[in-house]
Amino acid sequence: MSVRRRAPDGHDIFEILVRENADMLTAYLRSALDQASDVDDLFQETMVVAWRRLDDYDRSRPFGPWLRGIARHLVLAHARKSARGPSWQSLDVLEAIDRKFETISNLTGETFRGRIDALLDCVLGLSERLRLVIELSYGRGMTSQEVALAINEREDTVRKRAQRARDRLHACLERKGTPE
Repeated sequence: MSVRRRAPDGHDIFEILVRENADMLTAYLRSALDQASDVDDLFQETMVVAWRRLDDYDRSRPFGPWLRGIARHLVLAHARKSARGPSWQSLDVLEAIDRKFETISNLTGETFRGRIDALLDCVLGLSERLRLVIELSYGRGMTSQEVALAINEREDTVRKRAQRARDRLHACLERKGTPE
């Protein structure tokens, strides 16, 4: 008895594309939003809008940037609904985030997950003092002043360590063949 395999339909393809781009989209939303609690909500909303607009997707172009475009519009709408609304500064930051993610998505050869794994490997290679500053600053979103208080160091010392750590991470990623 042979089992007939059905051809993948739009739902299957959408699911695969979402799985391949979920880490990238989550990272994008975390970078773009002030409140971590909004990330999951806007991720889900992005998926719903993408599913509804799937017929509008140009299959000759990469899926990730299209998905980020939807997320970008939702982030801006979310900012407009908030008490402050989007500021020029937040728009500039969002554009910078867009450019960085566009650069990442144009890289060939590696997956987004592979680049994240390479970065984590480089972070683990830092000295404990540098790694702690990176983990507190980027992992927990603390300011340099908050990090300084947490580790009982001067703020300028924390800034210097953060810069040293970023320089070493950049060099490590270049050695691994993974651009920033």
